[in-house]
Amino acid sequence: MSSIFDDFPTPSSAKLLGWEVKAIDIAAKTIEIGFTADERFLNPAGTVQGGFLAAMLDDTQGPALYAASEGQVYAPTIDFHVVCLKPARPGRFTARGRVVSLGKTIAVTEAELYDEAGILIARGTFTGRVMEGAMARRDTA
Repeated sequence: MSSIFDDFPTPSSAKLLGWEVKAIDIAAKTIEIGFTADERFLNPAGTVQGGFLAAMLDDTQGPALYAASEGQVYAPTIDFHVVCLKPARPGRFTARGRVVSLGKTIAVTEAELYDEAGILIARGTFTGRVMEGAMARRDTA
């Protein structure tokens, strides 16, 4: 699948999480991202530590906005709220993100994280400061 992320260097944090674009729907302002968590992500109870789940959600909602705006804007997170609903075991995860609202200075996005069985593990709501994206800078250069 070809996407706006083909020419975008994958950050090392996303590589650690096994970040992989599965689907983008620009019209619906949604994205689907795959992740993989192995033993490096576990807490003492043997489940994926909540900070990694939050990182997966964050690495879904941001790309949702970037893709939906076709690279015109991105929004560094200024506030987020994550709810961990079920223990997460190591394995493959799918996250679905969407743009809720995009204003001139503030964006609101959401993401949900599912395990391999399709069970909702965690969800998050994010607020970000809207910034000019790489494609916007390229268009004016």
